[in-house]
Amino acid sequence: MDGGGTHRTPEDVFRDFRARRSGMIKALTTDVEKFYQQCDPEKENLCLYGLPNETWEVNLPAEEVPPELPEPALGINFARDGMDEKDWLSLVAVHSDAWLLAVAFYFGARFGFDKDSRKRLFVMINNLPTIYEVVTGTAKKQTKEKTPKSSSKSNKSGSKPPRQPEPNSRGSKMPPPKDEDDSGGEEEEEEDHENTLCGSCGDNYGQDEFWICCDACETWFHGKCVKITPAKAEHIKHYKCPNCSGSSKRARA
Repeated sequence: MDGGGTHRTPEDVFRDFRARRSGMIKALTTDVEKFYQQCDPEKENLCLYGLPNETWEVNLPAEEVPPELPEPALGINFARDGMDEKDWLSLVAVHSDAWLLAVAFYFGARFGFDKDSRKRLFVMINNLPTIYEVVTGTAKKQTKEKTPKSSSKSNKSGSKPPRQPEPNSRGSKMPPPKDEDDSGGEEEEEEDHENTLCGSCGDNYGQDEFWICCDACETWFHGKCVKITPAKAEHIKHYKCPNCSGSSKRARA
């Protein structure tokens, strides 16, 4: 994110924060197998970087001193084989959250944000779940606690997108169109699920977006985040997200 001569706003910095965060969440969830392989403990100090184009990379730290941006935690690869995998991913997630905040407020200082601008930036950031919360499933649990459960619903989780498809077509995972006679309960249903979070990018449920649920961990994902289209979903009887399928592969290795 280059300041140049352009006036930058808290919204500009927040967009940069959100894009980098999205990339790092992908590394620790949908791309976890690839991320795991790149963090070879035999290599030098490696860092996980979130990039402004919503991608990620594992790389050596910058050589220049001081660096252009604050650097993430060094040597995340050294602990890979010495810790339980979930604990290791959680540790990387915590350091990733700290790095994202450091970068955001570095930009805030660089662009001369005043007290109100810094507060606005923090509020926008704080409205998103942390990477740690997404990776550990804490965000999903918090959503369940906040979501009122109606006795008329049979969903296993109050945080799932509303109105599951019929049992014999569970592969589609898409909320069907609204029924005209059901408009009375629809608003309540939307409120129940407005805080549903994608297990990959951590963003909220969007009614017009295609979602799919993992049959193993019961986490919901944007189809685009896990590269599943509605057509593909129709042929999937039991869907496993990349995180669950990746863990099972390593367990068998």
